[in-house]
Amino acid sequence: MKYILILAGIVMVSGCVPQQSSVRRGTVPVETAPVQQPEQPAPSSSLNLSGQGLTQLPAYVLERRDLRQLDISNNALGGALPAEIRQLSELRVLDASDNQMTGVPAEIGQLSKLEVLDLSNNQLTGLPYELGNLQNLKTLHLAGNDVSQQDLAIIRQKLPKTMQIYE
Repeated sequence: MKYILILAGIVMVSGCVPQQSSVRRGTVPVETAPVQQPEQPAPSSSLNLSGQGLTQLPAYVLERRDLRQLDISNNALGGALPAEIRQLSELRVLDASDNQMTGVPAEIGQLSKLEVLDLSNNQLTGLPYELGNLQNLKTLHLAGNDVSQQDLAIIRQKLPKTMQIYE
C-alpha cells in the first residue's frame, strides 16, 4: 500500500496526469472541450458605404449581384455612376445622394426591381429617359439638382406608378 501511494505521488509530481483529468472548466473536462469556430456571417444584401470619402465606386460593389440596398451617399463621387450598375439586378434601393455626380447612365433603366432611387443633392442637369423603364419605382428623389422641367415631365409620364417624385 505504501508503494502505491508513493507511485501515485510520483505520477502527480511528474505531471503525468491520466487522460480522465479532474481539471474542469464549467462542467466539460478541459481536454474534451469542443473547439468552436466563429460563425460565418450570412452574406448581407445591404451595403452601406455612406460618408467614406469615396471619389469613385469600388469595383467590388458591382460584383455584389445579391445586393438589394446600396447606400453610397455623402461621398465625393463625381461624373456618372458606372454603366456596370446594371449588373446589380436585385437592387431595390439605391441612395447616391449628397455626392458630386454630374450624370446617370442609361443602364440604370435595367434595374427593373428598383423601388427607391435617391439622387438628391448632386450636380445633375439631365436624366436618361431610360429611367422610365423602372416600372417598380415608387420614390425618386431629385431635389438639389438642376434637372430640366422637360426631363421631369417625360419621366413623370413614363412612371405613372411612381408615388413620390421629389424635385
